[in-house]
Amino acid sequence: MDGSEPDAPVDLAITRDTPVGYRLQSLKKKAAIQLMGSRLWGRFNPNHWDPVYAASTGLKAPIQTGEMSSAYLAEMCVNHFGAAFFQNARVVCKYVASTHADEIITTHGVVREKIPKGDGYRFIVDIWAENDAAEKKTVGWVEVDVGV
Repeated sequence: MDGSEPDAPVDLAITRDTPVGYRLQSLKKKAAIQLMGSRLWGRFNPNHWDPVYAASTGLKAPIQTGEMSSAYLAEMCVNHFGAAFFQNARVVCKYVASTHADEIITTHGVVREKIPKGDGYRFIVDIWAENDAAEKKTVGWVEVDVGV
């Protein structure tokens, strides 16, 4: 290649053959204050978009809503499970630390279990989101049927 060709798409699909221990491809997202203050995410609470107000409540910067980290994790899962993520799947998350404006958040996932179900498997994947200092912000797990 001479560098002018686009990278070939990477097939991230989890299949019946995906082993326990498989690591999902991570995503990196910036906690952008412009999104944190949108009507969809946190506009009702100035702790999510106003640096002066956030400081007056003792925060070092505005904090992103937990739903934003959940959305990052869901995007990673959709990249791997596709439509199966929307059919009889289960997501469990706990927000364990605040994500501050301008932090870079990276998602992670590791297949913990693979339980036979029908013609396929029920995958259980540990998921988490952390900042560049490896401080976990959101932790949880998903269950998704593959090939059932």
